[in-house]
Amino acid sequence: MNRVVVTGIAGFSPIGNDWESIFSRLKSGQTGIVQMPEWDKYEGLNTRLGAKVDFSVPAHYSRKDLRSMGRVAQLAVVSAENALIDADLLGADILKSGQAGVAFGSSAGDTGAIADFGNMLLHDNCDGLNANTYIKMMSHTAPVNIGIYFGLKGRVYTTSSACTSASMGIGQGYEAIKCGQQKVMLAGGCEHLCATEAAVFDTLYATSTKNDSPNLTPKPFDEGRDGLVIGEGACTLVLEEYEHAVERGAKIYAELVGFGTNSDGRHITQPSAETMEQVIRLSLKDAGLSHEQIGYVSAHGTATDRGDIAETQATSAVFGEQMPISSLKSYTGHTLGACGALEAWVAIEMMRNNWFHPTANLTHVDSKCGQLDYIIQQGRELETDYIMSNNFAFGGINTSLIFKRWDS
Repeated sequence: MNRVVVTGIAGFSPIGNDWESIFSRLKSGQTGIVQMPEWDKYEGLNTRLGAKVDFSVPAHYSRKDLRSMGRVAQLAVVSAENALIDADLLGADILKSGQAGVAFGSSAGDTGAIADFGNMLLHDNCDGLNANTYIKMMSHTAPVNIGIYFGLKGRVYTTSSACTSASMGIGQGYEAIKCGQQKVMLAGGCEHLCATEAAVFDTLYATSTKNDSPNLTPKPFDEGRDGLVIGEGACTLVLEEYEHAVERGAKIYAELVGFGTNSDGRHITQPSAETMEQVIRLSLKDAGLSHEQIGYVSAHGTATDRGDIAETQATSAVFGEQMPISSLKSYTGHTLGACGALEAWVAIEMMRNNWFHPTANLTHVDSKCGQLDYIIQQGRELETDYIMSNNFAFGGINTSLIFKRWDS
C-alpha cells in the first residue's frame, strides 16, 4: 500500500481565503456569520443568517472557460487551481498522464440553473435554457469542470453526499492513491450559499433564528444553541503518492494515514451515535493507531441538538473525557459540501502551528453531550502528531479522516 501526503491546499471560506486570514479570525474570535436581508422576500423562511465568501472569478478565465460553470463549479475550479499552484503542479505533465484524477463533491449543482429548469416545469416555457444549463445543475458539475479545465485524464469520483461530500472526496482520493491506481488526486468539496439550502433545514426546525445577533450564533454543543447557520465555500487538497512527492521535492503539509466511512442504515435525518462511534474506530484501524495517539478532534459540530449529542457521545465513547475538541462551523456556519475539506485544512494547519481554536459562542456545554475536553473561549497551545476530522451527513453517511504531522 502506498503512503499518501498532502502537498497543496487552497480554498475559500467565510473567514478568509488563506491560512493567515483564517488564523487571524480564529485568534480574534471573529466569525463569518452575517444577516441576509436579501432573504426577507421569502415568505415563511425563518432564518435570516448566512456566511458568505469573498470570491470573484480571476480575469484569466475566458467566457469559453466559464460557460459550463455556475458559481459552485467556479469556486471548485479556482480552489483547485490555487491548490495546484501551492503544490507546484499547475501545468505539470502528471496532470494529463492518466495518473492524476479528481474526487470532489457538493450537495447540489448550481441552484440558478435548477431554477431555470423549474421555470420550464412551472410555466411550460423553455426560456433561459441552453446547452450548458444541465452541466451547471448536475450533481457532478464540480469534479467534471475541474477535470476538463485542467485536462485530467485519470479517475473522476463524484462524492456528492451532502455534508460529507468533501471528506468523502478526500477519503476516496486517498484510497485511489493508496491502492496504486493514481499518483495525484485533487480532493475536496464546495457549496454556494442559497436560500433554498437554508429552507431545507428551516423545515426541520434546525436553523438558528437569532437574526438580530449574528455574532452570537451558531453555538455548537451549547445548552443554549438554537440551530445551525448555512455558509458557503470550497477547498481542494492535493493528495500525492509519497514517493512521487519526495522525488520532485514537494512541500508536504501532512500525511493522510486513516479514513473510515460507513452508514447508519436507519434514518435519513436522525443520526446514530453507534455508527458514528464505529466510523471513528474504522479510521483508527485503517491508520493502525490506538485512540491514545490522537491529540485533537475536529468535530462536525453543527449546533443541532440531535447531531451534537450523538456525535459527542460517540467521540467520548472512543476517546474519553480528556480529548480536546472544537467545531469550525461556529465560525464559518455549515458550508455543507465544502465543510469536510475546509475543516481538514484548518485542522492540518493548527497541528502545524501547535494551536487549536475554541468553539465560538460555547459557554455552557449541554449536559446531554458526551464528556470531552471542549476548547472554550480561547485557543489552546497543543502539540500532537495526529489529528482527526469527522463529518456526518443526511442519509446516515459518516466519515472520519486522520492526518499525521509532517516534520520536514
